[in-house]
Amino acid sequence: MFLRRKMDMVEPERALPGRSEALPVAAAHTVLGTPMTPPFPEGTRTLLVALGCFWGAERLFWTVPGVVTTAVGYVGGFTPNPTYEEVCSGRTGHAEAVLVAYDPEQISLEALLKVFWEGHDPTQGMAQGNDTGTQYRSGVYGLSPDERAVAEASRDAFQEQLHAAGHGDITTEITDGGPFFYAEDEHQQYLDKNPHGYCGLGGLAGVSCPIGLTTD
Repeated sequence: MFLRRKMDMVEPERALPGRSEALPVAAAHTVLGTPMTPPFPEGTRTLLVALGCFWGAERLFWTVPGVVTTAVGYVGGFTPNPTYEEVCSGRTGHAEAVLVAYDPEQISLEALLKVFWEGHDPTQGMAQGNDTGTQYRSGVYGLSPDERAVAEASRDAFQEQLHAAGHGDITTEITDGGPFFYAEDEHQQYLDKNPHGYCGLGGLAGVSCPIGLTTD
């Protein structure tokens, strides 16, 4: 019964109340040394993605050249400023997400989406590997209309590759998602602070996402 509840999106009226204060985080990224919260350098753009447990997902992106900073948090739910325990209860509606701030002069949105698609299995619904629950769903959030068109084109291109390899349909949500709430500081750059910590991230071997797409 508990597992079934975690796999179903909570109704807004039944979500936990949360709190008005943001959870505090350190000023600087432990790996990149850059600020984790705005304001970011002029010209910086941001991408919000959810691809399972955010510990390994964040490490995936902080290693990408052109990424200015990363941070983990919660998006797509109803509870303001939730805690990790609240999100894991399935009663906030949030997905564990990574904020990726990047320099578009050094890396494109398409290239970051390629990292996203290839870094996890986007066909699993409310799960990622052995991690199950609504907080582990796949998603891309907070895009402008032009950026959303790029994300949808990349999804469609990757879907063709998945079908050709015998995999199922993509369940990734591409939506506004509402505000991004920073997770507790202990979760920020978790795998830098805990090098032998858990990472459940894994893509679909042999399936790559084409880039250089058009959205005409």
